[in-house]
Amino acid sequence: MQNSLLLRLLAVTGLYIGLKYFGGEIGAKILYPITLLVTFLHELGHGLGTIITGGKVLHINIESNGAGVTLSQGGWRGVILMGGYIGSAVLGNILFYIGARKEKWAATTVTILCAMMVFTGIYWYNSMFATGFLIAFAIGLSLVSRFTKLDREILMFLGLASILYIIQDFDVGPSSDLKAYAEHMIIFPEVVWRYLWLGIAVLLCLFNLRLIFRSTTTTENPTY
Repeated sequence: MQNSLLLRLLAVTGLYIGLKYFGGEIGAKILYPITLLVTFLHELGHGLGTIITGGKVLHINIESNGAGVTLSQGGWRGVILMGGYIGSAVLGNILFYIGARKEKWAATTVTILCAMMVFTGIYWYNSMFATGFLIAFAIGLSLVSRFTKLDREILMFLGLASILYIIQDFDVGPSSDLKAYAEHMIIFPEVVWRYLWLGIAVLLCLFNLRLIFRSTTTTENPTY
């Protein structure tokens, strides 16, 4: 089983790297909706940070160039700002873990993810593009889940894409959040927070991989 999991991991990673770095224009087009999904997870992280700390999300927007913005009211600003980068790292690792280890949870997780996209697009509406993308992606994902048995691979790919994207884009993607966070949390300058956030994202990924393969080893070696 561990060999099978490793092969699936290598296949998903190879597919992403192939599309990202060797796919050219076609690869970029295929990954375009995935990039927007990563933006969605980032903004959802801001939104969840707002709700958890007692604030209110006013709207979430995703732009065609991959940028995004969450407008909130109240809540703890430090958690809200960190929620984008760290939140998307957590969500990406959860998707990847479920795809890798929890076969019985996979279909339900895909359904929940689709429901979250539709809810965000309607309840936290900001633009036709964002709402149209989220609903269209949710419908497409639901159809693939309904008529194939690729739920686990879908979750692994989406989770891995989110994890790798935020790690490789750490010096660009969270720049506005980092600047605001450094101004809010004046303990360290922006560059220190940048590498602290990166370190947290990397550690989450390593812990997730350790948990995945340790669970596999435990399952494969029962005692009688």
